[in-house]
Amino acid sequence: MRRIRAPRPVRRLWVRAAVQVWPLAQLWYHSWGLRLDGHPNDRIWYFAYGANMHDSAFLERRGMRPSEWRVGRLPGYRLRFNLDGRPKGKAAPANISSDPDAEVWGVLHCITLRELVRLNVTEGVPGTRYQPVELPTQDHQGNTVMAISYIADGNPEDGKPSLRYINLLRDGARDHGLPDHWVAHLNGVEQAE
Repeated sequence: MRRIRAPRPVRRLWVRAAVQVWPLAQLWYHSWGLRLDGHPNDRIWYFAYGANMHDSAFLERRGMRPSEWRVGRLPGYRLRFNLDGRPKGKAAPANISSDPDAEVWGVLHCITLRELVRLNVTEGVPGTRYQPVELPTQDHQGNTVMAISYIADGNPEDGKPSLRYINLLRDGARDHGLPDHWVAHLNGVEQAE
C-alpha cells in the first residue's frame, strides 16, 4: 500500500496536535505499525550514540529535558556512518548495526514518553528512515538498562560524516565522560572534505 503524503503545513499541524493529544499520538503510531504504550509522563531510557550525545543537539535544538543521564554501552552493535546525509555524499549520519564482536558507547538519557514522541519527530519517526528499537544497554556500573535507540537500513558501505557532525560526537563523548578508548575511536573517524 502506497502512503499518500500530505502537504508540509498539514503534516506540521498534525504532528503538533499528535504530540500534545496522547490518543492522537497513539493513533498516529498505530497507523505506522508502531506501538506507543503507556502514559505521556512515564519515564523511559533513550540511548544516544550520535549527535544527541551533544547537549547543543539534545537539550538546545531538540528541547529535551532528561531527569537523569548516564554513560551507556551497547554490546553487540557497531557504529556506522552508512546513511545518506545532506548534501549527499558529503555528510553521512551515524547509525548502528548488529555485530557480535563490537560495542557502541553513548549516553543514556531518562526522558518522558511524551519527550520521546517529540524526539522521534525530530528524527523522522515514524517514517521510512530510522526505526525506534528497544535494546539492552549497560550503564557505567554494568547494570542492564532497556533503552530506546534508532536503527536505519543503511548502505552496505560506510560514508564519511561532516567535520561539524563528527565533532558533535567527539565533544559529546568527552563532555559526558565516555571512555578514552571510545573518544580515541571517534577521533579516528575520517570526515568528509
